[in-house]
Amino acid sequence: MTYEQTLAYLYAKLPMYQRIGASAFKKDLTNIVKLCDALGNPQDNFKSIHVAGTNGKGSTSHILSAIYQAQGYEVGLYTSPHLLDFRERIKLNGELCPKEFVISFTKSIEDLIEEIQPSFFEITVAMAFSYFAEKQVDIAIIETGLGGRLDSTNIINPLACIITSISFDHKDMLGDSLELIAAEKAGIIKTGIPVVTGNITETSLNVIHTIANSKSAPHYTYKDKSFDTDLIGQHQQWNIGCALSCIDLLQTLLPTDEATVRRALTQVSKISNFEGRWQILNEIPLVICDVAHNEQGISLISEELQKLNMNLHLTLGFVKDKDLSTIIPLLPVSQQVNIVKPSVVRGMEAEDAVEEFSKAGITSFAFNSLQEALNDSYESIIRMNQENNTVLFIGGSNFVIADLLHLKAEGNLPWIS
Repeated sequence: MTYEQTLAYLYAKLPMYQRIGASAFKKDLTNIVKLCDALGNPQDNFKSIHVAGTNGKGSTSHILSAIYQAQGYEVGLYTSPHLLDFRERIKLNGELCPKEFVISFTKSIEDLIEEIQPSFFEITVAMAFSYFAEKQVDIAIIETGLGGRLDSTNIINPLACIITSISFDHKDMLGDSLELIAAEKAGIIKTGIPVVTGNITETSLNVIHTIANSKSAPHYTYKDKSFDTDLIGQHQQWNIGCALSCIDLLQTLLPTDEATVRRALTQVSKISNFEGRWQILNEIPLVICDVAHNEQGISLISEELQKLNMNLHLTLGFVKDKDLSTIIPLLPVSQQVNIVKPSVVRGMEAEDAVEEFSKAGITSFAFNSLQEALNDSYESIIRMNQENNTVLFIGGSNFVIADLLHLKAEGNLPWIS
């Protein structure tokens, strides 16, 4: 099979949460245990750090990767979902894993796929573990997909665990209270293994602390300081604080020096090949995108948009299971709101989202495509001579950002530099 044929096979054969939602989520670890047993348990052949959290786990994972890369370590990084390229999920020193590895790995387990019927996520986790073991990484940063306790990544025995934040998301699978969600995230805590927590409310923190104590796992909190970094927003300061607390804990095993750490923090996006978080795509007019998609994430991004003190155009898209009644009140006042359907089966119809905005007393406009929506905003900004004092923000889901980056890569938005 070619690389394209291999991806087509994986997408068609395996249930994928990003496409079909909760029905793809396997609520136990049976499949991943069988897969990794058949592969010789590659997850036991490298050191790792396990990162969970409602928001911030992807950023924290990339921060850790950037710092350890800058220090000269061989660093594996597993995150999800991907935006432009499937191989974004599996990186070595910031570089995407080779297409040849994706092909050969998939071909080697075709019979196993038929036998076990795993999910897409389970296969990507096993693929990452195999790649990191083969490359003999010094450290692998492993981000959970959803939750923690029953997440397929939760068969590693890490050097440390991090729980970045606790807020509402995926309530149908993780629970409808912060305490229940905290307990699911804290499911990654292992006996005697230190855990670092981020900026988390006292109620949720108590749940995590209780579980840590029950497993004799030392509990540490993030460094609450300000750091020079290329990552924008107070929430990224919290994420850096989590990463640095973890790095301090592991100094004996993975030494770092302060100068290298400081340098890495100013180049996280470049070093770790990180996209989709307050990513500036154009300067005039200012165009920014971010994958924030739940209450806490949208609230944090809204704060950053308000700090700009500029006119605001929003282009947004959501998934069907998103309760917009809790999201819309968090959005900043905008001159124009354009709505699209993300190009996935789970995407919410633009007209349905427009109806929800109307219920909140906000006028918005439905478009058939993201390209049309963005061109409409751009033309409006230019027509009103507001290109120097307007920001066009794109967000609402990972899938809208994926659609956006594809459009940009294909040259379909020539006004974005």
